[in-house]
Amino acid sequence: MTAESPELPLAAAFPDADRAQWQRLVEGVLRKSGVAEATGAAAEDALATDLQDGIRVRPLYTAEDGTAALGHPGFPPFVRAGRPEGTTVAGWDVRQRHVHTDPQRANESVLADLENGVTSVWLTVGDGGVPVAGLEQALQGVYLDLAAVVLDAGADFAAAAEELLRLYTASGAPLREAAGCLGADPLGLLARTGDDTKLRLQLESAARMAARCTADAPGVRALAVDALPYHEAGGSAAEELGTSLATGVAYLRQLTESGLGIDDACRQLEFRYAATADQFQTIAKLRAARRLWARVAEVCGASPAASAQRQHAVSSTVMMTRRDPWVNMLRTTVAGLSAGVGGADAVTVLPFDAALGLPDAFARRIARNTQSVLLEESHLSKVIDPAGGSWYVESLTEELARAAWAWFQEIEGAGGQAAALRSGKIAGRLAATWERRSADLAHRREPVTGVSEFPHLAEPSVDREPAPAPIGGGLPRVRRDDAFERLRARSDAHLAAHGARPAVFLAALGPVATHTARVAFAANLFQAGGIETVAGPAPVDAASAAEAFARSGARIACLCASDTVYGEQAAAVAAALKSAGARQVHLAGKPGERRDELMAAGVDSFVFTGCDAVEVLSSALDVMEVA
Repeated sequence: MTAESPELPLAAAFPDADRAQWQRLVEGVLRKSGVAEATGAAAEDALATDLQDGIRVRPLYTAEDGTAALGHPGFPPFVRAGRPEGTTVAGWDVRQRHVHTDPQRANESVLADLENGVTSVWLTVGDGGVPVAGLEQALQGVYLDLAAVVLDAGADFAAAAEELLRLYTASGAPLREAAGCLGADPLGLLARTGDDTKLRLQLESAARMAARCTADAPGVRALAVDALPYHEAGGSAAEELGTSLATGVAYLRQLTESGLGIDDACRQLEFRYAATADQFQTIAKLRAARRLWARVAEVCGASPAASAQRQHAVSSTVMMTRRDPWVNMLRTTVAGLSAGVGGADAVTVLPFDAALGLPDAFARRIARNTQSVLLEESHLSKVIDPAGGSWYVESLTEELARAAWAWFQEIEGAGGQAAALRSGKIAGRLAATWERRSADLAHRREPVTGVSEFPHLAEPSVDREPAPAPIGGGLPRVRRDDAFERLRARSDAHLAAHGARPAVFLAALGPVATHTARVAFAANLFQAGGIETVAGPAPVDAASAAEAFARSGARIACLCASDTVYGEQAAAVAAALKSAGARQVHLAGKPGERRDELMAAGVDSFVFTGCDAVEVLSSALDVMEVA
């Protein structure tokens, strides 16, 4: 640096690199991986990843991938934030969910949360929660003028809302200063239950509540546009967004037909979305949701001031696992981070044991402290739209918005949200999406740590008091671990009945360097189905493998070695294992040209990266007569 050069020109010291140069470097890497034919754009495409909704994530994004002008935070189209200041003033609303049916226990957990960092309460009332008559006891000691209350009352929303409004009045605080959401969601209830017999009456009741809130309690929103039923039925991000738009539009129609102005109608809606451990998709989904709703509000004639979407993000139940639940802490941390970075106004981090029953005090403490760390130590709320300007995030936001808008138009073309739910159109679409995702889970293309990858069979179970059964009858509720959970349940039953889990004998052939990787792969695979692995002496040949298998007590076996060693020994060892009583012999690796020869020698199946793990494991348990 000199007097003539006040700034150090670091970038000027390097030559400009273009996309073609980067592609040539990619070609070199691919050649080493055996993909020699991929050149130029094809080389770049070889590194792309397909997501749901027809979205393809490329390995490189540049300024050329930028989108149209996004506006400023707090102004249409609200991509960057719903308010000019974002969450920089007081952070986002830390909202904890409570599902106790006992008002006294609910009150204890509510007070503990509010005393330790939570800023609002999300309370299940009526069927599956505290009785409406117990709402006063559940909120005993809560300063209703300071802590917002959000209700989830299902079919009892009208009675629960009346009781909460009564409690606001009885508290002595001005009703106009109250905050929260009464949680009326007739279409969400239809999605959950499949029962539309009272839909018209419920919509009219919700509209009356909205009118009352507008007049007397403008800080309280009457309706929740809950997209969780569609996410929890296996829907994709765009499907979740599209159904929320269709629901929101249906509510706007009902509210305006009942006499509310369009601005007041918009202000009566709070949207609820799932936050997953896919951080970029969650961030893009929340940004796209604000953009889409701003467009709906604009077309409906709402003013810019009323067009900002109020968002509540909840960590996904679909991603939560019942086995190795401690890993859920990591998943919910990423989900909470993504929700905050995505600009959610309120965030709920579910306790790590929520999939097992009623969370205990420790789990609730971890959940609320997760948000405290994100807010107070990581300072995530101090920056407005921290992902803004990322070429990837902006591109993903755009693609999600377009896919969601197309699905929204399809629902509207089918007669609207209620008609699409009644006809089964939405259920069919979500089921098809979940079927495709289930195939990815079964083939472990979407790994689930602690379940389909790196399971720990000896880990003590985590027992919790059963939670109230959720309402059902409508859309299903799915989890990523469903298929593997069924396999593990079969293993648990076998352990309880026989004192040991079903086992597979791993026959390691050749030197350690040639079989270690496939031994580790096979052990990981079989343990994902609750099948213990028994390792014999290494290496083994035909004679020693048969002897070791007989001593192991296992009923099936798996050969583990390199392809070269398989060519020399696999057929003989497989035949020996079958002679020793193995009911099924697997081989870790793809079959290749010697498939027929190996199967003739006794190999029943080949297990490899990308195989249908659920089918392999289910077949193995069947062979071992595990019920």
